[in-house]
Amino acid sequence: MSTVRLRRMSRSGADLALLLLGSYRRLVDTVVEELAARGHPDVRPAHDFAMRAVAAGADSASELGRRLAVSKQAAAKTIAVLLERGYLEREPDPHDARRKRLTVTARGWDVMHQGEAIFDELRADWARRLGADELARLEQHLAAIAGDRAVQVGEPGWASQALD
Repeated sequence: MSTVRLRRMSRSGADLALLLLGSYRRLVDTVVEELAARGHPDVRPAHDFAMRAVAAGADSASELGRRLAVSKQAAAKTIAVLLERGYLEREPDPHDARRKRLTVTARGWDVMHQGEAIFDELRADWARRLGADELARLEQHLAAIAGDRAVQVGEPGWASQALD
C-alpha cells in the first residue's frame, strides 16, 4: 500500500498530462460508442466540431477550414462526408441565389444533442463515483488551471485533427 501511495505522490508532469488525456479520451470514446448504439455509428468527434462550426455560421468549405484551422480541402472532405451521412445539407442562400450555403439538418442537431446528453450522463456518473463535492472541486481546480486558455468548441484550430 505504501508503494502505491509513494508512486502516486511522485508522478511526473508527463504522468499528469497522460491522466488528463486518458480521462478526456475515455469520455469521448464512451460518447462515440453510445452514439453508435443509439443509431449514429458513423459520427466522430471531429464531425461534431464541424457541425457546430456550421451552426455558428461556417457555411462554406473555406469558412469551415478557417474555423477549424484545416485546409479548404480537408474541410471539403468533411463536408462531403457529413452531407452523405445526412448531418448537413446545402440550401439556397437567401441573399445570393447563385450560392448554396451549408446548414445542419435535424439529424445533425439530433446527434449533437444526444452527444451533449451523454456527456451529462457521464458527468453524473463521475459525480456518483467521486462524490458531487469532489467532482465540483476537480472542476474548479481544472478551471483555475485552464483559466482564460480553456478550450472553447468554436475556437479556431483547437480540434485540428483528421476530419474523416
